[in-house]
Amino acid sequence: MLHKRRNKTLGRPTAHRYAMLRNLAISLINYGRVETTLLRAKSLRSFIEPLITLGKRGDLSSRRLTLKRLANKNAAHKIFEVISPGFENRPGGYTRIMKTVVRRGDNAKLAIIEFVEKDEGFEPLQEDKKETSKKV
Repeated sequence: MLHKRRNKTLGRPTAHRYAMLRNLAISLINYGRVETTLLRAKSLRSFIEPLITLGKRGDLSSRRLTLKRLANKNAAHKIFEVISPGFENRPGGYTRIMKTVVRRGDNAKLAIIEFVEKDEGFEPLQEDKKETSKKV
């Protein structure tokens, strides 16, 4: 019997699964929505929502925990400065999952996970382009 099994394994070892959820969470923070399989979206929801709750607390220990779980300084900063203030009056349920099509290759159910309240802070990150100076 599988009592007290909290997470789905997603067919991956623990380290690989944790890295995949971390990368999906960083993409969700940066872009505001991610299209992935339904099972991954449900696992991502249980990974990202406690981080937003930590962002609402805003103290130093919650910043350190968020940075430990995400391992991306820009994404952790964005949780505290952009995303969490938008959910200040909301007690939970920060993300929504919308089912979309079935993937043609392997018949996997796809879904879009996004934050419930859209904010103007979800601009795609643009890489800094180096300015080339021409000498005349």
